[in-house]
Amino acid sequence: MAPAEKKKTRPRNYDLGNGIVRFSRTRVYHKKALYKFVGKKVEPKKTPSKPKVVEKPIGGEKNGSKRYVLVQKRTAVYPTQDRIKKRPSKKLFKNHKRTLRPSLTPGTVVILLAGSQKGKRTVFLKQLSSGLLLVTGPFGINSCPLRRISQRYVIATKTQVDLSEVKLPEKIDDDYFKRQKVKRAKKEEGDIFQKKKETYKVNETRKTDQKEVDKQILAAIRKHPDRKLLLAYLSSMFGLRSSQYPHRLQF
Repeated sequence: MAPAEKKKTRPRNYDLGNGIVRFSRTRVYHKKALYKFVGKKVEPKKTPSKPKVVEKPIGGEKNGSKRYVLVQKRTAVYPTQDRIKKRPSKKLFKNHKRTLRPSLTPGTVVILLAGSQKGKRTVFLKQLSSGLLLVTGPFGINSCPLRRISQRYVIATKTQVDLSEVKLPEKIDDDYFKRQKVKRAKKEEGDIFQKKKETYKVNETRKTDQKEVDKQILAAIRKHPDRKLLLAYLSSMFGLRSSQYPHRLQF
């Protein structure tokens, strides 16, 4: 014979619908006789602790009659140095994933909002490994050299320059823009006022690279259908007049 199927039963206090249950809280309190357990305390069971020391008898006249021995012996050798703990590897900033706004593509004319070149319209070339943008004036138009800037301090415009034929030197990266720090010489007698602070000077390699990049970008600008208007646009400075708001403007 086949085993009898168990009937599905529902609890006594089931839901009648819309969150209303069959019995109230007070009814359940009395039905379960919960009043018998109010204020009742159960003493916790004490587990017997294992002895740490064992008493052992000792024979001999000069020895003591007994002695106490540890159940778990201590280690005989202790390390001179603490063990090096394995710590989780830090997520370094150089390993972070870089993102770029969809409005920023190579050849986009951007407006700089910070730094010594703020207000100038420049051409966006590429994004470096640090996440910074590489832009240039070109230098012959608005005196803005090759420089890095964060995309937070940039307004992307709808004006585009075709950079398909422009080839940037591979050496232009984040290390290319690092300045070399010269160590201070030790103070000598009589040379307090003779030495002057060295100011930053652009090296010859930067100048040649700037000319090489600008030559290619100017050739791309001349191929633009509105080249005269684009040259005037890049040479002019950005500014807001009274009753002009940047969030209402279309760039």
